[in-house]
Amino acid sequence: MHGTTQTTGSSRSDLWTQVVTRLHTDAASVPGGASVVVVLALVLAVVTVPAWWTQARVVVTVVHELGHGLVGRLFGRRFTGLVLRGDMSGHAVTVGPTRGVGRVLCTWSGYPAPAVVGAFSLFSAGAGWAPPLLAATSAVLALSLVRVRSAYTAVVMLALTAVTGALWWWSAPAVQGGILLGSGAFLLVGAWRHLGAVLQHPGSGSDPAVLAGLTHLPRWFWNTTFVVALAASSWWALRSLLAMA
Repeated sequence: MHGTTQTTGSSRSDLWTQVVTRLHTDAASVPGGASVVVVLALVLAVVTVPAWWTQARVVVTVVHELGHGLVGRLFGRRFTGLVLRGDMSGHAVTVGPTRGVGRVLCTWSGYPAPAVVGAFSLFSAGAGWAPPLLAATSAVLALSLVRVRSAYTAVVMLALTAVTGALWWWSAPAVQGGILLGSGAFLLVGAWRHLGAVLQHPGSGSDPAVLAGLTHLPRWFWNTTFVVALAASSWWALRSLLAMA
């Protein structure tokens, strides 16, 4: 019995050691040279080939909706639901005051979220932070599973959580850095594509329209703030890319 206890304690210690080891930053994960060009070429293909973009853009939608939910939580709202649809759209459900700063910031955060996350991912890839950032991402996705409100949403979120967790735990540092670079670039370009879609086809239920109703500031004002946020993120991302090239 005593030996079994020692074995169990040793196994837990070994597991914890492995977790800590995988949370360290790693210079070997920093992409460089030809790998940067290859990854960016693949991202360009995904966002420009209609069939690939149609399937992949759900990732941008996930970050958009989690942006609503997480910012809402930061400003006193309850994040109670996440719904993704087969047409790759979605919505986040937050509960709180119908007006006020919290509601405005929660609504505004959706379109900038993929760009900010994308730019931070590119910066992190260049800083060797791929291992801990993949771990943090898988943790956020796993915690978000309790908010899913449809079968399709559950399938997508489970798949993203599993893939991200597997990349963190099993993949080599160089692969992790390439994945972080690619996903960051994809989210950044995807953020511009999503914003372009709402600018071309504004709807009464779109974020700019809701913000206009909440604040009495016109839609064009809120669209301008989105453009500024995405442009600032793009500038940050470009600096990170140039440092890696």
